Amino acid sequence: MKCPSAVRPLFANSRLAMTRSSSTGEKPLEQYRSYLMLLARTQLDPRIGCRVDASDIVQQTLLEAHAKQGQFRGGSDSDRGAWLRQILAHNLADAFRNIARAKRDLRREQSLEASVNESSMRLGDLLASDQSAPGDQLDREERAVRLADALAGLPESQRDALIMQYWHGMPLAEIAVQMSRTPAAVAGLLKRALKQLRNQLCDTPVKGAP
Repeated sequence: MKCPSAVRPLFANSRLAMTRSSSTGEKPLEQYRSYLMLLARTQLDPRIGCRVDASDIVQQTLLEAHAKQGQFRGGSDSDRGAWLRQILAHNLADAFRNIARAKRDLRREQSLEASVNESSMRLGDLLASDQSAPGDQLDREERAVRLADALAGLPESQRDALIMQYWHGMPLAEIAVQMSRTPAAVAGLLKRALKQLRNQLCDTPVKGAP
């Protein structure tokens, strides 16, 4: 759906502002887009279908965060990531509730927020090396954001296969059904995806890569 002409300047200005670093040296909000997009997609199970658009939820989250930056009380990129995940989880909960026409359920929102946080931890750990010393590893939040950016650069089929396997826990046979491919073809997608991630991230090992 196209934005009304009167809204476009405001939207454009907000988008531009989100690309700028803050006066305290924090990352611009726009740098979290791929990260939030991946986290949103991990909450949309392809097996049950969903009318929620991840890109709309992420855009809403970034615009809301931009409008509420004065309320952010953290002091690090890790704090900023946690704050954005909380906003994302609330927006996802609102979207799911609107579809189901249900009343607000705080326990469901808290469960969804925990699920989003778990997805972020899995993302950060996927980039970690079992052989690296703790001091040599990037902060988990930074690893998660870097890997999300790398995943965003993969072909859609490879990215979808990874999300279904690593975040939804689906076996090859089930992924094959969802993607209308053979299990062997899905295995090939996963292998190429992990190899490409390893190449994009240079000498930073990808856990589980062949």
